[in-house]
Amino acid sequence: MKLSILVAMDEREGIGWRNRVPWYLPDDLKRFKQLTMGHHIIVGRKTFESIGRPLVGRRMIVLSRSQHAALAQEVVWADSLEKALTICRVAGENEVFIAGGAEVFRAALPLVQKLYVTRVLTVVEADTFFPPWEEREWQIVFRCYHPADEKHAYAFEFIDYIRQGL
Repeated sequence: MKLSILVAMDEREGIGWRNRVPWYLPDDLKRFKQLTMGHHIIVGRKTFESIGRPLVGRRMIVLSRSQHAALAQEVVWADSLEKALTICRVAGENEVFIAGGAEVFRAALPLVQKLYVTRVLTVVEADTFFPPWEEREWQIVFRCYHPADEKHAYAFEFIDYIRQGL
């Protein structure tokens, strides 16, 4: 089972502002949907609350120390990353996506084999950042530039990395 991180970050690796994504990039959202459709997505409680609902066609696992009864039927709750990964293995998942927030990224980063990064080519006001990582430990396997346009306020790049030595 491959473990991947899917993240959008600005040039300072900012990923959020006040529990929201600080930009709206429709083509990034399309890519997120295309990559994750039919797979398990692991998110923290705050990230799930910022999304506001389960995502259709994906099985969401929310990491939280306490289960929230009102949403228990719509998502799977796990109190640790290890338990969430066990749920995915038992389900026969071939690729699991870690989709935030910062603490979940921090816990998963040493374990992941692939990073799907949307690098937003700007600096925005952010209060949440992707954890420190050594880019030299990763090899770029895909890169695609998208200019700013009428639907996208900022230019961005899709950059896919695989961990060196795998």
